[in-house]
Amino acid sequence: MGMDETGIAHTENGKAEGPRTRGSGTESVYKALRHEILTMERAPGSPLDETRLSEHFGMSRTPIREALLRLTSEGLVTSLPNRNTIVAVIDFSSLPTYFEALCLMYRVTTRGAAERSGDAWMAEIVRHQESFAKAVEAQDAFAMIEANREFHVAIAERAGNPYYTSFFTRLLDEGRRILRLYYQTFDDRLPRRYVEEHEKIIEAIRSGDVEEADSLSVAHADQIVRQIQDYVARNIAAAAQLPNL
Repeated sequence: MGMDETGIAHTENGKAEGPRTRGSGTESVYKALRHEILTMERAPGSPLDETRLSEHFGMSRTPIREALLRLTSEGLVTSLPNRNTIVAVIDFSSLPTYFEALCLMYRVTTRGAAERSGDAWMAEIVRHQESFAKAVEAQDAFAMIEANREFHVAIAERAGNPYYTSFFTRLLDEGRRILRLYYQTFDDRLPRRYVEEHEKIIEAIRSGDVEEADSLSVAHADQIVRQIQDYVARNIAAAAQLPNL
């Protein structure tokens, strides 16, 4: 049985067996590649050859191409001028400006959430925090990354400014691999105090304590930035010690 470029399977006598559910192939490839990229199983800069991926996933190149386009729109994949496609590199030179924007959005969204009264989005915030705590306990880095992202997006949603939410979501998505490096600095054994930081943020939002929410968000962002900056500095120093080959 083979498959043509439309994703339609064919039997050995050439008769069409019937199309896949539209988008199902693309979605499965997208999820698999996204997981591998975010967990660094596919290293930054590594090639993504459509033919090899087609063979690997056992499907035509059309859903492979569509999945790669989707990952490109998320900044996880880069198409080069020579038409080759690679896992997007992490531009460490842009980290200072990235961190500046990220820390600002932590503050703006957390303050905004604390300024809102009522229970809107609180259940979602708590649910994602519970998922984060479970992921930390299980030392599941990918689940930690996903739950952390959803936790902070839910806080932004409560704050109620869609422009802030959109921008913050983009920053969180762009920083997922940076967050993966952050967790690696702990060998994925994230200290319990970082779970507790989230809990304190929830209480400040629930009680409407804007200044406490602001203070906690600043501290939360600062410790992440320091940890990653230390990681990058150590790796740059280690690379400088290597002999030129």
